[in-house]
Amino acid sequence: MNDRDDDLSFGHRRASYVTGPAGRQPAPVVEPAAVELPLVAAVARGVALIVVLPVRLLWELIAASGRLLQRHVLAPIGRFLHRWLLAPLAWALRTLLWLPLVWAGRTLIWLPLVWLGRGLAWSARVLVWVPLVALGGLLVALAYAAARAVGWLVWEPLVWLGRVVIRPPLLWLGRAVRWLVDRGVVRPLRWLGAVLAPLGRQLWQGIGVLAGAVVAALTWLGRWCWWVIRGVGLLIVAAVVGAWRTAGWLLRLLLRPLGRALRWVWRHTVVPLLRGVRWVWSVTVVPVARGVRGLWRATVTPVARWIRRSVLDPARTATREVFSALGLRR
Repeated sequence: MNDRDDDLSFGHRRASYVTGPAGRQPAPVVEPAAVELPLVAAVARGVALIVVLPVRLLWELIAASGRLLQRHVLAPIGRFLHRWLLAPLAWALRTLLWLPLVWAGRTLIWLPLVWLGRGLAWSARVLVWVPLVALGGLLVALAYAAARAVGWLVWEPLVWLGRVVIRPPLLWLGRAVRWLVDRGVVRPLRWLGAVLAPLGRQLWQGIGVLAGAVVAALTWLGRWCWWVIRGVGLLIVAAVVGAWRTAGWLLRLLLRPLGRALRWVWRHTVVPLLRGVRWVWSVTVVPVARGVRGLWRATVTPVARWIRRSVLDPARTATREVFSALGLRR
């Protein structure tokens, strides 16, 4: 049954009249099935009208009061304050306080400071910078003149003295020293080297033979140590491999029967227990869950669907119609 049928059944109840004894009015007989559902809808609509409508009316009244207060009280007060209080006060502060302060600061403070700065700059330029620049130029000129005088009076005479007076004797002295060194040191050393060269070659050969013997002895000793280390290492590796194989054989000998026993126990105890639990679960819990689900679908779901369709939807429709009729719904 839809909402229109509910409204028609609620506004115009169908009744069947039966004829009673003579002289009595016919008594209307109302069908119970036709009255039950519209009665619940009417109760829901009444609750909506009693609870929701006053709250909505109060809210609309508060909103209208706020708009009225804003339009006719707060806005005129604000305009009045701005026009007759804030604007004159701002003009008075600007005219009587700010502009005089700006004029006084500019005339009495800023301009004297500018003049004082310009006077100090002129004084520093005339009394300090220009004399310093002139003094620096004078010092540079004096230094250049002193350098030229030193070059003429000291450096050039020293250069002439060294080139003409000192250089020729030094050249002759150097040549004499070189001749003496060649005759007294270099040539005797060459003769001594020619005499001692065969002896040096024999000594070098002897050193080479000795070094070869030492190298051969060290090589033999190294090979002997290598063979010893290799033999010991092979013995250790053989011992470790034998011990590893023996341990593996013992472990297989001991753990294989234990593993077989554990597997037999698992197959004959845990696996049947798990299968029994699964069978009990499928026989007890699964049918109960399916029954609960079917009972829920057969009882709770239709009741919830009927409440939604017969109570909540008509109440929502009635509230919407009342708001529309009162002009509260936009």
